[in-house]
Order: sequence, then C-alpha cells, then structure tokens
Amino acid sequence: MSHPPTTTSSAPVKGVLFMLAGGALLTVNDAVLKWLSADFPVGQILFMRGIFVFLPIGFLVWRAGGLRALRVGNAGGHMLRAGLVVCGTFLFITGLSYLPLADAIAITFAGPLFITALAPALLGEHVGWRRWSAVLIGFLGVMVMVRPTGAAIQWVALFPLAASLAGALRDIVTRRIAMGETSVSLLVTTTSAVVLGGLATAPLGWSPIAALDLGLFAFAGVVLGSAHFMLIEAFRFAEASAVSPFKYSNLIWAMIFGFAIWGHVPDAWTLGGSALVIGGGLYILHRETRRRAAAK
Repeated sequence: MSHPPTTTSSAPVKGVLFMLAGGALLTVNDAVLKWLSADFPVGQILFMRGIFVFLPIGFLVWRAGGLRALRVGNAGGHMLRAGLVVCGTFLFITGLSYLPLADAIAITFAGPLFITALAPALLGEHVGWRRWSAVLIGFLGVMVMVRPTGAAIQWVALFPLAASLAGALRDIVTRRIAMGETSVSLLVTTTSAVVLGGLATAPLGWSPIAALDLGLFAFAGVVLGSAHFMLIEAFRFAEASAVSPFKYSNLIWAMIFGFAIWGHVPDAWTLGGSALVIGGGLYILHRETRRRAAAK
C-alpha cells in the first residue's frame, strides 16, 4: 500500500502512536486468523474476512474524497500488486496454521532484506557494502529461526518466508506505481483480488460457519481495515524514518497474544534469529535515511 507523501514530520508523536496502534491491530488480526485456520481452509478465511474489510475501506474512501479517489492509472501495476498480495496472504496464513504466532511474524520481518537485495535488479538502485552486510546478517537470522539441521528443519517456516518475499515484491511494485495511484485505490483493488482469490477455492470444499465464527470473521475484517487506516495516518503525521522502526513492536504483541491464547513461549532460536533480522532491517533503514538525506 502506498502512503501519502510526507515532507515534514509535523506530529511525530502522533505518527508513532498510530504506528504502534496499527501494528497491534495487525497482530490481533493475525491471531484471529490463526484461531480460524484450525477449522477453516485458507481460501474461505480470505473470502469471509475480505468481505468485512470493505466496511472500514468504505470509510477510507469517503475520507479520501469519494469515488474519485478510486481512479486507477496503471491497471497492469494494480493487477500485479494484487496478485502478489493474494499469493503472500495465502502463504502467510498457511504458515500461521502451523507455526507459533511470534515465529511466523518474526520471519516476515525479512521483507526489508528482500527489498534491499532485489533493489539493484528491479529498481536500479545502488546498494553499498554496508547494506549488503546488513542483508547477510538478517538472512543469517532467518536461517537461525528456520534451523536447517537435517530432520530438525522447520520446513513450514518457508511459508512466511515466501510470504515476506511476495510482500517485498509487492512493495517494489508499489514504489514504481505509487506516484500515480492513491492509497485507497490500491487497497480496494488488492482487497477485491483477495476476496476473489478466496472465492475461487470454494469448489475445493468449505466448512460450515457458526454464528461465533461469523463474528470472528467480521471482527478480523474490521480490525484489518482499521489497521490500514492507522498505518496511513502514521505516515501522514511523521516521516517514514521516524515511524518505521516501531513496526517491529508487532513481535512483542505476537509474543503476548501467542502466550495468552496458545501458551507459546518463543525459544532461544526464535529470539536470537529475530534479533539479527530486526537489527539488519533497522540498519538498512538507517543507511537509506542517510542516503536520501545526502541526495537532497
């Protein structure tokens, strides 16, 4: 999702608070999806949740100026981005169904590492040795979490890892098309694609939905849409360099929810690996911030 351009950090505290709130809501959504994944196939989850995501999206469209905010300038870019979102969401929820919540979220933090590694080929950006070193350290952290030691390999960890790659490609596409598109138009097209992608799995067999489950689907949809609103506001009130580091607070929420609901306690492999991944991501953000400041 693209964000409104920000030239000054007009209210950094508000920006940070919105980022923290948005991250907490995203993790709540992930926890609900993990709960639902025990009884429902991934496609059904995507379809049912997606329907309810349109409720807060309607508010965002109204807030952005109505239907004129839904204009699409690059249909091909929208379709490519939507396809990546569908693939990434399928992969992430599949991983959630097998992994502890904190493990799955920690692995997805590899996204900035993938973006940096792919930037020279796909964006024509120069990546210096310092950022390449951060990428290597971050991927070392991923290997620590995956633990590729023969039979002990957590092969299911490849699902959130592949989801983070799809997310990185999504963000690269977003960078290329964002100047001519609005945030809400990208949000509407990708949500529509997720709903249709989920619906396409109906012939494979869906599970009956009880009233409580329907309420959880609705809750997850509203929470996800509200989280996107919070993140948009975070980048509206503060510069990306000020608020982006706080997205890693999602791991804290994931550990809290994972322990409270499922009794999961992250082991030393997960904590150590996630520290390397987060450290690599933060250093990449630091270097990019300095590079952009020097280019002004």
